[in-house]
Amino acid sequence: RDGRFEVTPNVSFTLLDEYQRTIMPGLRFQYHFFDWLGLGVWGGYGFQYTTGLADQLQEKAVDARACTANPSSKECRLTQINLSRGSLADDQFAKLQWAVSPELHFIPFRGKIALFSALFVDTDVNIFLGPAIVGLQERAECGQDSDGARLANTCASAASFALESRVTVAPTFGLGLNFYPTSIFGFGAEYRAMPFEWNTSGFDNAGGDPDGEFPDTFVNSDDRQFKFNSLISVNFIFRFPDLETSE
Repeated sequence: RDGRFEVTPNVSFTLLDEYQRTIMPGLRFQYHFFDWLGLGVWGGYGFQYTTGLADQLQEKAVDARACTANPSSKECRLTQINLSRGSLADDQFAKLQWAVSPELHFIPFRGKIALFSALFVDTDVNIFLGPAIVGLQERAECGQDSDGARLANTCASAASFALESRVTVAPTFGLGLNFYPTSIFGFGAEYRAMPFEWNTSGFDNAGGDPDGEFPDTFVNSDDRQFKFNSLISVNFIFRFPDLETSE
């Protein structure tokens, strides 16, 4: 890898999602100062689709109960803070919209893998880490913010179910395995972790006594929960040698 510049189109898939899965096409640009050390920038844009749990909630807890037509019924009043009367995916479930990360890449292991002692492929393992700038959509704050200031919209109103964009910074790190069948093309897969706090459900999870661990009828930053967000990526690596080597 020494002196090489790489362009890597990739597709990432989130793991263990509760309500919405994300498919994130992306791109990475990377330059290697040494055979064992490189600097890159990775980014991607997310597209969501609902999980089975989300579909069941939509079907049984929203559509079947028809709370828009019967807002005063007991079952609708009991869940008016936590369940939208429309589309859960559009109104309250959080979305991982995009991510950008400058990264250091370390390549501690490199060698060849033999297939039936006839076909040999250059192979390496890379470890990467860096800060990720992440764009999210979460349910907008309602009722009261985390500082105690009252907000105009109550969490029981239909208008309180709307998504709002925010940006957070989180660590990202992971491990990749790469194969290079030719000098200019390779492919591989990697695991990426991107842990941060967010309210994936849009529910009133916390903020009340004792110790802020129980619902408080408000939705704000107190309701965010720590998630060890994980992604699996498939990479297609295009390698360009430095000018001195090519000459």
